Amino acid sequence: MTNIQDKVVIVTGAGSGAGRAIARSFVSSGAKVAFLGRRLNTLEDATRDLATDQVMICTCDVADRNLVNSTVEQIVSNFGHVDILVNNAGTNTDPRSVADTKPDDWDSVLQINLTGTFNMIRAVLPHMREKRSGTIINIASIAGINASKLAGAAYSASKRAMVSLSDSLNDEEWEYGIRASAICPGEINTPLIDKRASPVSEERRAKMLQPEDIANSVLFVANLPAHVIVPLMVVKPLYQVD
Repeated sequence: MTNIQDKVVIVTGAGSGAGRAIARSFVSSGAKVAFLGRRLNTLEDATRDLATDQVMICTCDVADRNLVNSTVEQIVSNFGHVDILVNNAGTNTDPRSVADTKPDDWDSVLQINLTGTFNMIRAVLPHMREKRSGTIINIASIAGINASKLAGAAYSASKRAMVSLSDSLNDEEWEYGIRASAICPGEINTPLIDKRASPVSEERRAKMLQPEDIANSVLFVANLPAHVIVPLMVVKPLYQVD
């Protein structure tokens, strides 16, 4: 992974699930990684056995714009710059239909999944523009391509908007050497599955994408030469072929 060695990476939602796997994979590939999340204990657990000179723990709610801005400045002050941003933080709620979703739940999903992504991008853009290079990877969802009852209205809407935001970035920032990719996974065996109204069996969980599958997809995109872009990547478990 020669294009990742010594890069500075920010991963949101890095305390658990796919975010944890993504952040740890970057560290294993030689990058310096800022692990962002809301809970200090999960971040400490995610980084416990990693080289301390490659890791920075940042407690941060991506929906808090002022906190995001100050956190990114701390990361740049510590590591010198930022090369890669992975927007992975996300949430969902129940119930999920348009008719039944509570307005506060709608607001929460959009604030974290979409506005949180926007906040992080706005915070790193000046630094990437100054370097005239940067990679932004947004972890969206297949629900962002085809909305589903299973994912719900708020989640599907937020993830479709993340795909659109990635397209806008590529249209606006390519002359600064900045590229964006939206990775759209199918079902992933992460703690977010626990938010579903109906329990998910261990047998089904075993057939889902695993966090390491998403980490490998992110590393593939990040490791491509700077003149190459993957605007959209769809990654599914085999049973979700349709």
